[in-house]
Amino acid sequence: MQPPKKTYTVQEATKKMEHYCAYQERSHQEVQQKLMDMHMIPEAIDVITIHLLEHNFLNEERFAKTYVSGKFHIKKWGKSRLTYQLKQKGVSKVNINQAIREISDKEYTDVFNDLTEKKVLQIKESNKLKKKRKFIDYFLRLGWESHLVYDKANELIK
Repeated sequence: MQPPKKTYTVQEATKKMEHYCAYQERSHQEVQQKLMDMHMIPEAIDVITIHLLEHNFLNEERFAKTYVSGKFHIKKWGKSRLTYQLKQKGVSKVNINQAIREISDKEYTDVFNDLTEKKVLQIKESNKLKKKRKFIDYFLRLGWESHLVYDKANELIK
């Protein structure tokens, strides 16, 4: 027999969600899911979400900017992947575009160039076509724009 599910009062759930949001920036979708996992009723979810928004624990614009900054600087994701992942998290188009604009064109290009120069040396493949394919697949997976990837592949792998 399963133990009874833990239940929370609105106050307990609110405190728990304040800690959840204070620990790390969260999207609205993540908060809603967490509350559903806590078996909260829709009315309670709305009350808690409004409280988190009013007290600035939850801020979609801030979440988008933090997410983009982190994934770009640490995982070296390109704009396509960043946009796609934020859409998956239910972030609005306005906030996605604003967050993406925070990356300067110069920094974006510099990161891409550094990354490609390192990667082309790592790919141990004697067949030029296979090497180019591996190079292209890698950068498309990271979400870099295809025109940048193909131009760089043609420039570095001859």
